Amino acid sequence: MRIIITILHTMLVGLKLTANFASIYGQKPYTFFPTFTSTTTSTSTAVNTNHQAVPPTLIYRCRRIATPAPAYPFPAKVLGFSCLSMGSAFRPSSAPSKSAKLLTLPTILTIGRVAAIPILVTTFYVDSWWGPTATTGIFIAAAITDWLDGYLARKMNLGTAFGAFLDPVADKLMVAATLILLCTRPLEASVFGPLPWLLTVPSIAIIGREITMSAVREWAASQGGKLSEAVAVNNLGKWKTATQMIALTILLVTRDSSLSGAGTFVASGVILLYVSAWLAVWSLVVYMRKIWKVLLM
Repeated sequence: MRIIITILHTMLVGLKLTANFASIYGQKPYTFFPTFTSTTTSTSTAVNTNHQAVPPTLIYRCRRIATPAPAYPFPAKVLGFSCLSMGSAFRPSSAPSKSAKLLTLPTILTIGRVAAIPILVTTFYVDSWWGPTATTGIFIAAAITDWLDGYLARKMNLGTAFGAFLDPVADKLMVAATLILLCTRPLEASVFGPLPWLLTVPSIAIIGREITMSAVREWAASQGGKLSEAVAVNNLGKWKTATQMIALTILLVTRDSSLSGAGTFVASGVILLYVSAWLAVWSLVVYMRKIWKVLLM
């Protein structure tokens, strides 16, 4: 009779602990069951030296069931009972560190492009044979890394929010710095004659377009929805960037006086720069038309 009462008491305690655990977490990730142990091999109640009945020792164990459990650390003792094995449900989640996200290879290449701008400015004003070569090499390396960091971010799934923000900023800084440098020391093309405003007009158009487009994209991102889709990069913008990079590379290369046929190269570079400026302004018009259509809907 005593054994039966003890078993009923154990079952009631187990149900109470299970209910308490479920009421705390709103779910029941573990079930509890008693394990009977005794200091003797008798299947009934143990007897001490004074021939008094000793109740069996009750050890509560917890067992994982299919219901999902919270993923945060949990103390070894809960409500007075000991959980011998809590399983993986209460292990701390391993979230990636912020430093690992920020310092991906594409982001490092983008930061290197920004850091190369002061070097580009320094080499541009070096009055030596290696000055134009170094300036052109830095700009070409920047153009290659501009393509490479985007390729690696997509191919290796290394894109980050910081990298997506910094990449267009680095491109605009590099292009704007190069255009301003070329305007400070304009090249004379024999085809066009000595025209001091030859590079100033397309430079203003390109830089002005980039500033306007950055403000428009920021405003569209704050509005969300179809406005963000309307300012997404299109093929016209890609053609503008490609033409712009080729034109600036040609204009930097032709600063080397030892290069034969420099006049023809300068003329082709100036023509491509005007084509790039026209594509920049036209792409801005296309974006504004899309935004206007969305606003009228």
